[in-house]
Amino acid sequence: MTAIAQPAADGATVTDHSLRVYGSTLDLLPNADNPTPLVELRRVTGFRHARVFAKLEWYNPFGSVKDRVAANLVRDAQDRGVHLQNLVEPTSGNTGLGLVMVANANDYRFSAVMSNAVPQEKRTALRVFGAEVIELDDDLCPMPGQPEGAMQRASELAAQPGWSELNQYANGANPDAHYRTTGPEIWRQTRGTVTHFVASLGTCGTITGTGRFLKERNPAVAVIGVHPTDGHDVPGVRSRRALAVTEFFSPDEYDAVLEVSDDDAYGTCRRLFTEESLTPGPSSGLALAGALRAIPDEPGVVAVVIFPDQAFKYTSSFRKHLPDLFPVEGSDAPPAPQNPFAVHLEHAVALAKGGPDSIDVAEAKRLLDGGATLVDVREPAEVARMRIDASVALPLGQLSDGSLAGVPADRNAPIVTICASGVRSLYAQLLLKAQGYTMVKNVEGGIVAWSEAGLPTI
Repeated sequence: MTAIAQPAADGATVTDHSLRVYGSTLDLLPNADNPTPLVELRRVTGFRHARVFAKLEWYNPFGSVKDRVAANLVRDAQDRGVHLQNLVEPTSGNTGLGLVMVANANDYRFSAVMSNAVPQEKRTALRVFGAEVIELDDDLCPMPGQPEGAMQRASELAAQPGWSELNQYANGANPDAHYRTTGPEIWRQTRGTVTHFVASLGTCGTITGTGRFLKERNPAVAVIGVHPTDGHDVPGVRSRRALAVTEFFSPDEYDAVLEVSDDDAYGTCRRLFTEESLTPGPSSGLALAGALRAIPDEPGVVAVVIFPDQAFKYTSSFRKHLPDLFPVEGSDAPPAPQNPFAVHLEHAVALAKGGPDSIDVAEAKRLLDGGATLVDVREPAEVARMRIDASVALPLGQLSDGSLAGVPADRNAPIVTICASGVRSLYAQLLLKAQGYTMVKNVEGGIVAWSEAGLPTI
């Protein structure tokens, strides 16, 4: 019988990527010769010309893009001669999961300091894998400057003899991990044709390290970051306010930074499940929702979007944001019938996104100056933080329920719809048209694009 792999002189298995035979779990870590997969998205984008690929980072050995960072943090410390024994790290989960497994492989102990708002699934997994988990009241993604937060507590533990904090938030080995691996993989997998790179923003190691590599190969590659709104519920990413104090957030190196709501992030995940048979977590939905706003549907466009991890660590988050998928336990009520034609509605929405009634902020400003009514369909809390003067506030849910409060009675009056990013307002546009309004335009990029263009808000 032929052996599956030739053993080395010491009897250990020799890793062979071509056969997918590995001498160690750590040999599964990706690089240009052993990349995580790229999968083309064929249905969810609605594009005719642009090609969009998801980079499936849950194919890392411990389940997420942060495995790259965890391994590189430890490698860097070892190369510098740091004596590692007890590791401690503030984390929102994925770096901790990678670090505990790398620590196990090296016979180190590992403690994770994290917010108790992190999904229970992640906290449980860390304990199962052998980590000590210290839970605190803190943001989903730890932030500096909070005396009772995860970062401060980790620093206190690291000051003890025999303890080390590798500190993904300030250690250059974080972006370096992606400069060494993620960037070269994408360049090789696309044969140098990549035109757009998109990532959600947390520590910003992924976008900064990968972006630097790609722009060194081709300065024309567009690097796009996507972040959630303040008060969001997307684990592992940071709002613009939190990014302001993030070490590796380098907006001058990016071509665009976009904001996406929780609804859009979780809704995009849902579409990926049902239309692409993929299983991404919420930060993947966030990144793709932003990508679909930023990527032009033009021949020659090749976009790569990072999908950091899988959905299965976020069941409790999906329960909150997609409650219709979780029937009430013990209920005798029959399940609501599904609409077999719903997919066609989604296709209509995708087509409307690129249609003549989707306009940029400059055209929106021209229409508003000419007397058009601006209908803002965001939630009241969003409107309270920032709005455009003289807009009509009508949340999408109320509009969907039939309310037309503040909307002109004249069905031929010009109307412009807007939301945070241009997705909810697209549905509002279709709802208004369904009720007979003939001149309804939707603002691409929403109020974020409006603000970034320097247009006035209050």
